[in-house]
Amino acid sequence: MALLESIASPRDLRDLTPDQLTALASEIRDLLVSTCARTGGHLGPNLGVVELTLAIHRVFDSPTDRVVFDTGHQAYVHKLLTGRREAFEKLRQEGGLSGYPSQTESDHDIVENSHASTALSYADGLAKAYRVRGDDRHVVAVIGDGALTGGMAWEALNNIAVAKDSRLVIVVNDNGRSYTPTVGGLTNALASLRTNPRYEQALDVVKKRLNAVKGVGPATYDVLHAVKKGMKDALAPQGLFEDLGLKYVGPVDGHDEQAMEKALAQAKRFNGPVIVHALTRKGMGYDAAERHEADQFHSPRPFDIESGEEHPTGGIWTDVFADEIVELGERRDDVVAMTAAMMHPVGLHLFEARFPERTFDVGIAEQHAATSAAGMAMGGLHPVVAVYATFLNRAFDQVLMDCALHRCGVTFVLDRAGVTGDDGASHNGMWDMSVLQVVPGLRLAAPRDAARLRELLNEAVEVDDAPTVVRFPKGPPPADVEAVDRVGGVDVLVREGDQDVLVVGVGSTAHTAIEVGERLVAQGIGVTVVDPRWVKPVDPALVDLARDHRLVVHLEDNGRVGGVGAAMLQALNDARVTTPFRLHGIPQEFLDHAKRAVILERIGLDAQSLARGIVEEVSTGVTAPVEGRSPVDAEHTP
Repeated sequence: MALLESIASPRDLRDLTPDQLTALASEIRDLLVSTCARTGGHLGPNLGVVELTLAIHRVFDSPTDRVVFDTGHQAYVHKLLTGRREAFEKLRQEGGLSGYPSQTESDHDIVENSHASTALSYADGLAKAYRVRGDDRHVVAVIGDGALTGGMAWEALNNIAVAKDSRLVIVVNDNGRSYTPTVGGLTNALASLRTNPRYEQALDVVKKRLNAVKGVGPATYDVLHAVKKGMKDALAPQGLFEDLGLKYVGPVDGHDEQAMEKALAQAKRFNGPVIVHALTRKGMGYDAAERHEADQFHSPRPFDIESGEEHPTGGIWTDVFADEIVELGERRDDVVAMTAAMMHPVGLHLFEARFPERTFDVGIAEQHAATSAAGMAMGGLHPVVAVYATFLNRAFDQVLMDCALHRCGVTFVLDRAGVTGDDGASHNGMWDMSVLQVVPGLRLAAPRDAARLRELLNEAVEVDDAPTVVRFPKGPPPADVEAVDRVGGVDVLVREGDQDVLVVGVGSTAHTAIEVGERLVAQGIGVTVVDPRWVKPVDPALVDLARDHRLVVHLEDNGRVGGVGAAMLQALNDARVTTPFRLHGIPQEFLDHAKRAVILERIGLDAQSLARGIVEEVSTGVTAPVEGRSPVDAEHTP
């Protein structure tokens, strides 16, 4: 790591020779592989942007010039080149580097984006701000890895195209090899000509002079312009971008550092918005990643470097859904599956293999997915839309106005709900049960275990007059817990002693609720532990149960504001139930990355912390009397 150890900032790259840059790229790839083998992480995307990132930092002057990555999981190489090499060994671990750009880590990071298709909008705003303020700064936006399938990216391009004096360079990291690379001196010459500021001036002069020639002038200009366009389109796939009014350079071999530098330098000199089209290979330089058919090691778990085999973790929640949706597809030919560029991560690959004609991947376009699903429902199908919980935030309006307003039977399956941990603030699925509370008619289920996931998914697809949601967390599901009773639609999991404390555990917190109940029983406190199963709307049985207990404790792995607990409290208020109510959920803040269990303990959602607080409250007698009985007495004090 001799070369990499000498790089404390991007300016240290300036004096390296081409041979040294090649050696440095190799060192970086070795470190990426060895680190991600231990910690997991977005390996494939970063292996593909090594030379590209080196070239950016040699041509531009970060942090004076701003580099915005879309999505941020392409930024590992950027971190290594901006003074964070020594901290890289704790990538995605508590107290270590984030898996995404982070303002708290470095002045070289400005946008902590890890949701896709946003970088061009950030970059457009930054470039306009620098122009208005008269700042001599460039903005570089790196977009790719599917992000151009998102509609927001094209909304930004539509505006960038008319900002002619915007000093913005857009690097399209095309790792899907959508186009065939073009090579040769003529291509480079045309790229150089097109990005020379005098080129536009010359074109304007030629146009004016030819148009002044009566009869043949305008026609001659049109012919010459058509020939020019035809030559360029034959040499490079730039028509789409140039039709938008954007200058285009490429395609360029994104693994040829010198070629990338030349293209970026040409774009920088133009002093207007320019597209630089880089062709890269995801997983480049690590055979196991390049051979990985599903996603070139987009985001592997810890793995063996020699074989490329991921370390086994056992079955996860996603696997349960993957199997059950296939079973549903076998039984019902109206069930179709849809996702937004997440076929394997959300477990729809098995359904796709069995029913390819009934499977739809719309790219990074959650808004379109929701409304397209509404159209499918109107057409007599029952779509199941599977995405990560955090990504449904982007389609809220479509869920509300396109699905719910039209009473469409669409089932949304939200993977990685609640605290997810390693991927940091943007990936915690802690918002869905709050934002969905305001959607009229929508029904929301939170299974506590694998058996309930299968059960609730089957119940959800039976609803054809309203949208339904089934959410579950990251990782392996706990052991199935059968109910000892069912009251209304509510599962009773524990019923011990007097009706002192009602503990309501939503979804994955049901198991925490059971452990809390066991601790309370050990202290002589009577407990009923329940799992609502369907958490929206509030089951009337919960209201009756709350009325019959002295204290209600509600647990959920969602933000405390506006979530399931808030809805239950409103229902109790409407029914004039005055039983004291304690709501425990995720504090309404952005959580730093760490293991899920560590975060839950930190925010007080672990069984020990919860039980201690309940015992202290019960021991003080701060509970409601139940008819015919006095408040909890001192014999229940631990």
